[in-house]
Amino acid sequence: MKKLIWSVFVATGLVLSPIYAMAAEQGAATFVKDSVITAKIKTKLAAEIPSAAVRLNVDTDDQGQVWLRGSVDSADVADRAVEIARATEGVKAVKSEIVIKRPANTGNAS
Repeated sequence: MKKLIWSVFVATGLVLSPIYAMAAEQGAATFVKDSVITAKIKTKLAAEIPSAAVRLNVDTDDQGQVWLRGSVDSADVADRAVEIARATEGVKAVKSEIVIKRPANTGNAS
């Protein structure tokens, strides 16, 4: 049981240490602002395009610039993800590095 608790503490520390370092570097207020923008975009993506929310990474810098990275099944989904990000309060610019990946054909060839 002690090993499990210790493992949880170590894992939590490993996850939170980069966040703490980034917050200290940027300043707490800026970090919170960036995190809020990112969270808003991820929430909107999850509501409107659930499949994209899982496969897209959203990053926001201290100037309000957002990067969308990952893959989606169609150009329409990629375009909608960019629209959602651009329409989010606090966003100044959106850079898309979204790749269109068609789903693999699951039909059997006969």
